[in-house]
Amino acid sequence: MKWTGLNELREKFLSFYESKGHLRLPSFSLIPQGDRSLLLINAGMSPMKKYFTGEIDPPSLRVTTCQKCIRTPDIENVGKTARHGTYFEMLGNFSFGDYFKNEAIAWAWEFCTGVMEMDPERLYISVYTDDDEAYDIWTKKIGVDPAHMVRFGKEDNFWEHGAGPCGPCSEIYYDRGEKYGCGKPDCKVGCECDRFVEIWNLVFTQFENDGKGNYTPLEHPNIDTGMGLERLACVCQDVGNLFEVDTVRNIMNHIITIAGVKYHEDESSDVSLRVITDHIRSTTFMIGDGVIPSNVGRGYVLRRLLRRAARHGRLLGINRTFLSEVCETVINENRDAYPNLVEKHDFIVNVIKTEGESFNRTIDAGLELLSDMIEKSDSGELSAADAFKLQDTFGFPIDLTREILAEKGMTVSEEEFNALVQEQRKRSRKARKGAGAEGWNDTGVTTRGIDKTEFLGYDDTQTEGRIIAILSGDDRLDCAEEGTEAALVADRTVLYAESGGQVGDTGYIEADGFRFRVTDTGKTNDGVFLHYGIVEEGTVNVGDCVSLTTDAERRRSIARNHTAAHLLQAALRRTLGSHVEQAGQLVNESVVRFDFSHFSAMTGDEIRRVEDEVNRVILDAADVSVREMPVEEAKKTGAMALFGEKYGKVVRVVKAGDYSTELCGGTHVSNTGELGLFKIISETSVAAGIRRIEAVTGVNLINYIGSMQEAIASAASALKAVNPGELVKRAEAAANELREKDREIESLTSQIINLRSGSLLDSFTQVGPLRLITANAGEVGADELRKLSDKAKEKGDDIVCVLAAVNKEKGSVNFSVCCTGQAVKAGVRAGDVVRAVAKIAGGNGGGKPDFAMAGARDITKVDEALSGAVEIVKSMIENK
Repeated sequence: MKWTGLNELREKFLSFYESKGHLRLPSFSLIPQGDRSLLLINAGMSPMKKYFTGEIDPPSLRVTTCQKCIRTPDIENVGKTARHGTYFEMLGNFSFGDYFKNEAIAWAWEFCTGVMEMDPERLYISVYTDDDEAYDIWTKKIGVDPAHMVRFGKEDNFWEHGAGPCGPCSEIYYDRGEKYGCGKPDCKVGCECDRFVEIWNLVFTQFENDGKGNYTPLEHPNIDTGMGLERLACVCQDVGNLFEVDTVRNIMNHIITIAGVKYHEDESSDVSLRVITDHIRSTTFMIGDGVIPSNVGRGYVLRRLLRRAARHGRLLGINRTFLSEVCETVINENRDAYPNLVEKHDFIVNVIKTEGESFNRTIDAGLELLSDMIEKSDSGELSAADAFKLQDTFGFPIDLTREILAEKGMTVSEEEFNALVQEQRKRSRKARKGAGAEGWNDTGVTTRGIDKTEFLGYDDTQTEGRIIAILSGDDRLDCAEEGTEAALVADRTVLYAESGGQVGDTGYIEADGFRFRVTDTGKTNDGVFLHYGIVEEGTVNVGDCVSLTTDAERRRSIARNHTAAHLLQAALRRTLGSHVEQAGQLVNESVVRFDFSHFSAMTGDEIRRVEDEVNRVILDAADVSVREMPVEEAKKTGAMALFGEKYGKVVRVVKAGDYSTELCGGTHVSNTGELGLFKIISETSVAAGIRRIEAVTGVNLINYIGSMQEAIASAASALKAVNPGELVKRAEAAANELREKDREIESLTSQIINLRSGSLLDSFTQVGPLRLITANAGEVGADELRKLSDKAKEKGDDIVCVLAAVNKEKGSVNFSVCCTGQAVKAGVRAGDVVRAVAKIAGGNGGGKPDFAMAGARDITKVDEALSGAVEIVKSMIENK
């Protein structure tokens, strides 16, 4: 077997199965489409589950892919061993009711021994203990020596996941030789050492499990095989692990150059090199498929990986943002197999760079705080509250905190921490529920056996059809009476179903004897339109001939906003740069909400330029054309595609003059002049590197102008301006008056503090070498406490000052502590003192060694807390 590069191996496999009549499909996105059971694609067959279940017809009965995959359950082990990684590619060939064991086994053997020229004497085969059919094919038809055959039980060689399709497996192992073995005399297939490595798993999906242990043969059994590309490369290149494979090692070499270290010289450095190498592969591909760093869902997985890699960079002595440089090598090593990485190059680099800069701004403070927390802990366990604070305030993922604690021999309560982040999880579920295509693709309604709906709504707003199903919850009904909420399915419709960020249509379905009001329209993955609503009159029956009508006026408003979204994206790219990508969209009858990748707030000038660009195209009254064409032809026209979206063979291309060209299945105006005018009403941040614009068009813009005029008139009246034209002058005058009053207030406050400081700060208690001042400052604010503390510092270099301020209305108290130079040297730190003092009054807090503040709720214990300061300070001096 000759040495073969990873990229060449991928091509050899896919070409081989193409020669066997398989359709080569590109890797599916790492973002699952229409599958809310997964955050990220984690296996070669995951994107094709609905082909196997029959919910969707596959594009071919024979398919081959090389699928990008992410797995993170054992992320803590990545780097510590050379076996673990979060990113890998899975080679696979699939049969959807076409060929079965004979062909699958014969072709697998042919690829291994013929194409890859593996020595048959080094290959071993495992089969399920009861699968005599597979055993006989291997031994009698292929000619494998029975001494190279092993039988394993269900745990190893039977694939099933609860109820549903399942079946036995057959695995191909490669003997890497004694140098990879454990040296034990009984070393064989199944040993935990690295000698006998499983390279290929052939799954024969031939049964249906009813969930109770009963297995029924499938009428059309399937084939699902998986072979890890990196593992195959390890065998072909005779290297010890995936980090030694050519393309992966090139990535590591880039990190080695930046860090100025060597691999295999220091184990701790090796761990960091492996962590960064793996994580930059994962994150580059995730961002390339549209994942954005956030604190929920897959965005959180991405952020964890980036921040873990950044921290390991620091352990290597890299104290700057560097991951964006390394991702250049990842893109270059994969440019031919994954051209989308090249297309999204600027975007990927910018996201990684921005996230790195964000982390760098907080990591030093976070590490210092964690170090402080560790130092103060005497139990060997960090409190869950502290771990939560690190994540919530400083962006430290819990796994990063856990990893640092493990290095110190400490732990943190996962159960308590998980309880504290329950609110974030609720937000995550809410976000997932409404996350555009992900939300509606999985409707939760069983529509198997219902024919795909014919959509006529691009050209018509009314059509005749027939009711073919009535759904209510999990039930199918024969009829629905007045007052019943249900989802009607017709054989044809003009009502647009929610997709691509455009909301579903509303309207009516009616006939003699009944009237059904449609409040929303959705669609399943297999193209069944669901008209949600309520029966307002009469009874509707399956089989009824009906009239379906969409709300035409609402549809026109939606169309104006959808076309505006296209023009907006084009204007943003021209104004801000080609890194701008659509990250989300909502188009309804009232507003266009457009999320896009950009790494700073837009300036007023940029917003005006974008508005002017869009309005210029509107006033040009450019024709908007829609054409259907093959997806590859559409991409050659330069049409923009939705980030991470999976398109079919034929797509709709929406072209607005020569200004904008996009792949889009939504509804649009026929001429840009129909938009009237376009106005951006807000520009905000929704996540790191993601901005959101909300804008209005048409009648909504007229309404917006009217509301702004009313607001201006009200403001003018409040400021006693004669007319709105004088508003700016009066506002400036009022602002000047307020500033002058603020200066007067500040001056008076300073005088009051000077007067009060004499009485409050003159008394002290000698505690060892230090003078301790304690006082209740009464009902003053936090700023006054700080200023009083500053006055106390002027008393000398041996001062510890503990002050309290009570807010009787709120039933709370603030404490402040300041420590001057000698006090800090004596072991008295303000953050520790204020924490201990506040605890007496039922509070908590902390801060720097020279100044800190805390809050508490029990105002009845203020005097007790101030009195307790003497023993607290004394104890700190004695324990230094």
